Amino acid sequence: MSGGGSLHIPPGTRDALILFLDQKRALDAASENTIKAYRADIGGFLAFMATHLDGEAGRGALARVSISDMRAWMASERGRGVSTRSLARALSAVKSFYSWLSEQDGFDATAVLSTRSPKFAKKLPRPLSPDAAQAVRDIAPLQSRHDWVGARDLAVVTLLYGCGLRISEALSLTGADAPLNEVLRIRGKGNKERLVPVLPAARDAVEAYRTLCPHPEAPELPLFRGVRGGALNPRQVQLMMQQVRLQLGLPATATPHALRHSFATHLLASGGDLRAIQELLGHASLSTTQGYTALDTSKLVEVYNAAHPRA
Repeated sequence: MSGGGSLHIPPGTRDALILFLDQKRALDAASENTIKAYRADIGGFLAFMATHLDGEAGRGALARVSISDMRAWMASERGRGVSTRSLARALSAVKSFYSWLSEQDGFDATAVLSTRSPKFAKKLPRPLSPDAAQAVRDIAPLQSRHDWVGARDLAVVTLLYGCGLRISEALSLTGADAPLNEVLRIRGKGNKERLVPVLPAARDAVEAYRTLCPHPEAPELPLFRGVRGGALNPRQVQLMMQQVRLQLGLPATATPHALRHSFATHLLASGGDLRAIQELLGHASLSTTQGYTALDTSKLVEVYNAAHPRA
C-alpha cells in the first residue's frame, strides 16, 4: 500500500484495508479510480489514528474509536487545508470501511457511522446552450491539422452530446462496436449495463472517422485512436475542448462532461421524461438526474405534473 503515512498503519489493519478494497473491486465492480480514492482516504484516516491513539491503531483499537476521535481527525483534515467536499468524501469512505470492518470483527461502529458529514453547497452542473453545443460540434474538427483527427474529435463530441455518454464510455468503444447500431449497449459505472439510442448524426460521424483513420481496425482494439495508434487518452479530448471554448469564448465549465449535462438538460427542456433520461444516463437515483440538469424548479414541476396528471 502506498500513500503518506501508510508505513505507520499496523500490519493487521493494513491487511484489513487491502481485503476491503479487494472486495470492493470484486463484488461492487468499483473502478480503479474509486479504489485509488478509497485507499488514499481510508489510509490517511488510519495513519492519523495510529498517531492520535499513541500507536494503538490495531483492529481492536479501531473498534473503540469515539465521536471525539472522529472530530479530532476531521479537525486535523480541515487544518491541513482539505476542502469540505473532499472531507465529506473521505468520511463516506471511512464509514464504508467501518461498516464492513464491524461486520468482520463483530463490534458496534455507531460512533463512526453516526458522525455527521460537513455541509457543503453542491455545485450544479452548467450545461451549454443548444447554440453553444452546436458551435462546439462545428469547431471541434478544426483543432487539428490532420483531417482524420478532426473527424475523430467530432465523433467523440457527438457521442457525448448526442448520446449522453461519459467520456470513459465513449473511449471504451472498440472495433467490435463498429459500425454503430441504432442502439448501443454501454457498461457504465458499477459495471451497470444500459441501452442508449444512437442518433444518425452520431453514427455518421463515427463512420466518417473510420473512413479517414489511418490505423488498422480490429474487434479487440480501441475504436478511437491517438495520433500514434494507441488508445485515445481522455486528456487529449479535454485539451481539444479547452481550445474550443477559448475560441468560442465559453466558460471554463465547458468541459467534455458538460456535453453530457447538456444532453440531459436539453432533452428535459424538450419535454423528455425524467425517468427515461435517468435510464439513458445510467443514474441509479432519480434525484441524481434532477441535480444533473440545469432546469429551474418550475420546469421540473411542469414535467412532473405532465407525467402524473391529477384525476
